Amino acid sequence: MVFTDAELAYLRTQRLGRLATIAPNGTLHNNPVGFRVDADAGVIDIGGRMMGASQKFRNVAANGKVAFVVDDVPSTDPWTTRCFEVRGHAEALTGRRPRDGYLRGEIIRIHPTRIISWGLGPDGREGSRRTVG
Repeated sequence: MVFTDAELAYLRTQRLGRLATIAPNGTLHNNPVGFRVDADAGVIDIGGRMMGASQKFRNVAANGKVAFVVDDVPSTDPWTTRCFEVRGHAEALTGRRPRDGYLRGEIIRIHPTRIISWGLGPDGREGSRRTVG
């Protein structure tokens, strides 16, 4: 399994992440995105209303290099943070069946090559740094 049980449990509680891509001219592009984890396939799918027309979709189609982060601050007293970060290769896919009528048939599918997480698990102490794939 690509993702740990604690990572999957955390990601199922979150709705937004941030996707970083690289434009053909080398500039960075970072956006908040909705996502879905496919634990069986070991991938993260990112969809959106006009995904196929977006800069992030074009960037992924051009070079496929991405970083994706989901994090939050569940407590400020005591200060507590949780984070899940993926670095990897992504595909700009078309012709997918949308989950609802709001979305289109384009998605970005991330194949992790590096995962870093911390602050996860029931006691908030689980973390990991590993190369996958």
